[in-house]
Amino acid sequence: MSDITLNAPKLFDLSGQVAIVTGAGSGIGQRIAIGLAQCGADVALLDRRTDDGLARTAEYIRAAGRRSIQIAADVTSKSSLGEAVAHTEADLGALTLAVNAAGIANANAAEEMEEDQYQTLMDINLKGVFLSCQAEARAMLKNGRGSIVNIASMSGVIVNRGLSQAHYNASKAGVIHMSKSMAMEWVDRGIRVNTISPGYTATPMNTRPEMVHQTKLFEEQTPMQRMATVDEMVGPAVFLLSNAASYVTGVDLLVDGGFCCW
Repeated sequence: MSDITLNAPKLFDLSGQVAIVTGAGSGIGQRIAIGLAQCGADVALLDRRTDDGLARTAEYIRAAGRRSIQIAADVTSKSSLGEAVAHTEADLGALTLAVNAAGIANANAAEEMEEDQYQTLMDINLKGVFLSCQAEARAMLKNGRGSIVNIASMSGVIVNRGLSQAHYNASKAGVIHMSKSMAMEWVDRGIRVNTISPGYTATPMNTRPEMVHQTKLFEEQTPMQRMATVDEMVGPAVFLLSNAASYVTGVDLLVDGGFCCW
């Protein structure tokens, strides 16, 4: 066994790397940003506005001994994202990691939905991920390496029982297939692209008082009989971004408590 030089824990070490996380002011994006810092990365924190959410994320990152910057950026704006990447590289160094977690959710019957509701969600959830990946990959291609994780949803794989959200489901299915397509475009140029598809997760949006009845149904429909915590998305993200997943690209990792098995 003396010829085995692999150090398994080091595979998950992100020391010396620079990450961008969109949607870093709350929920899944916030927890992943903190987790990346705890694994050694410096992190650019992007959200629609630099409010208390981003400041709290930055405080946790500072406590982890890593650097961060806070950037107000609109993921539907190509120029805004290009400026955010340039700002990141100027302040933190060459970009090598990205997590695109910015997104919204709402519901309405397909036959009643206004075009504005449909288009706004698509612009943020699908176009926003495309433009984010484009800006990030341009830097990563220049730097010769990179790993991108896009946050999709199990709703891109199945249709949620009892929820009228055809536009949301379509946006997340688009994120999954778009990510696979990008993975193949960049596979021989040093960039890996994967997705995480969370099941029902206890984000701030899902834990509002008015959601109590719906939350109970979510838990009953999930084989593990509970929703995920936002912390349970950190490990999958670190894995996919790190050298532990060096031979993994174009994969959609379901983190759904077994939901899609039924």
